[in-house]
This record gives sequence, structure tokens and C-alpha cells, in this order.
Amino acid sequence: MRPLIPEIVTLPKRTVLTITTVGDPNKMGDVFPALYGTAYGTKFKVFKPKKKDMPIGECSAFWPDAHLKPKSKWTGIWNLEVPSFVKQKDLIQKNPKLLVKLGTLKAGRYAQVLYVGMYAGEKSTIEKLHAFIKEKSYALAGPHEEVYLTKPGPKAKTVIRYLVRAR
Repeated sequence: MRPLIPEIVTLPKRTVLTITTVGDPNKMGDVFPALYGTAYGTKFKVFKPKKKDMPIGECSAFWPDAHLKPKSKWTGIWNLEVPSFVKQKDLIQKNPKLLVKLGTLKAGRYAQVLYVGMYAGEKSTIEKLHAFIKEKSYALAGPHEEVYLTKPGPKAKTVIRYLVRAR
């Protein structure tokens, strides 16, 4: 994937650990320790003793109402990919105040683009991706998703993605 070049990809169904929050995404400091703590606690306390590898994938978030509400009221659906053999009963919760649940992301066709830079500068890239989706005769079929490939900062790498359907 090259920066700023939109593409259509087909993704399989994905199993994720998930937490839903409401508020400014910059003030969600407990989300990452809860997600990663639960993932690694489960990996080492449940699956390692069974000699079963549990790879932990990329972190992503859906922002279904970011275009409708002020940032202080955004809904964030945070996800961390795990293998499909992980079950809810296996999870070792890191933070009892932020319960991690097991979820599934839909298989299907997605439009995506790699963005490099500060999150505040994504708007023109998102607009470019929307134009690409329309140009390729697709329509949005799901909310805005961001896959965080690196930590935030001026050179942050983020995949911006939408589930799409043929028009």
C-alpha cells in the first residue's frame, strides 16, 4: 500500500477485542491499556500454557458519528484483531471498568487509503477516498474506520477504510 493512493481490497471476517467509548478520542487514555492488557493477559495466561500461539493484530477504531457530533461526544468503537479461536470466556480482563468484549468485523469489499501525518490533517485524504469510491461506482456500506499502524505524531501511518457496496 502506497501513501495517498486509494484502493479496493477484499477482507475476510475478522475477530476483534472491542471497547465502545463516547468522548474526545484524545482523552481515551484507558482504552489502549484495557485492550492490550486483556489481549496479552489472555495470550500468556490462557493460550501460552496450552502451547497455542495467539497472534495479536492491528488496532483500529470506527467513528460512526464523527461527522454528526462535536468531538467531545464522538462514539469510538476500538478494536484489536485476535484469532477466531479466542472466545469471550477466555478473556482475562485488564480493567474491570472498561470491559473488553469479543466482536466480529464484516468480510467484504473495502475502499482504503494510507494516510501519513497528524490525525487533524486527514480531511482532504478522506475526501479523496470518498471521490474514489464514487468514481469506482461504489457506495459507503459502513462507518469510517481507521487502522493505526504507528503511534500518533507528525509521521503517523493510518489506514482510512470504508466497507463499500456496488451502486
